[in-house]
Amino acid sequence: MRRKAKCRRRLGVAGHVTRNYDVYSFSCTSCLRMAYDVVNVNMSEKPDWLFDKNPNGKVPVLEVDGGDTLHDSFVIAEYLDEKYSYRPLHSRDPWKKAKDKLLIQLFNKVINALYKLFLDPNNLDKQSVDNIIGELIVFEEELDARGKPFFGGERPGMVDYMMWPWCERSDLLRIMGGDRWCLSKQKFQKLMEWRNAMKEDDAVKESYLEPNLHAKYFKSRLGGYPDYDILV
Repeated sequence: MRRKAKCRRRLGVAGHVTRNYDVYSFSCTSCLRMAYDVVNVNMSEKPDWLFDKNPNGKVPVLEVDGGDTLHDSFVIAEYLDEKYSYRPLHSRDPWKKAKDKLLIQLFNKVINALYKLFLDPNNLDKQSVDNIIGELIVFEEELDARGKPFFGGERPGMVDYMMWPWCERSDLLRIMGGDRWCLSKQKFQKLMEWRNAMKEDDAVKESYLEPNLHAKYFKSRLGGYPDYDILV
């Protein structure tokens, strides 16, 4: 029987659950069963101390005992995975790990396409959605080829957690443009099954927000006054 990993340090994560990149860090710390504190930051009125932690003034920021900090979502996720090995998120096989990192990089195309639509719903049309669908086909085929419920195998791994925040927000397309923008269940059967399975993951449940809350947040952001207290 494997023991639950013990973390001598209590970590601090500065960010906000409404921000996609911050959820990567929240999910990884939850998945690796580490004790951590979250400090939500109003990015419209950034506190001075944030720039002391990260000169770029961005979140997320990871702080450990002693005040040492890291920033950048992927750097934080990889550090946590290597430092606290309760359940490795990356494959320990160098080749598989490298292939997974390429897959994560490839997903940036989906991220960029979705982000443009979320920030400017006027760009939502058949062509823009077709572009996203075209990029997702690679992931449908890859998941099918791996023959497991998750990209990480029987349980979610680094690829799964890096993709999830944006897939969670994919329902915004339906809210913005109606059911015609929903992905085809026949064309993306594996990804649909994957999405349902991810929603049952304990780490995902800790930061999951319903589509209407995401829609409310982006609406406030488009109005020029991001509602960072949406969960209060």
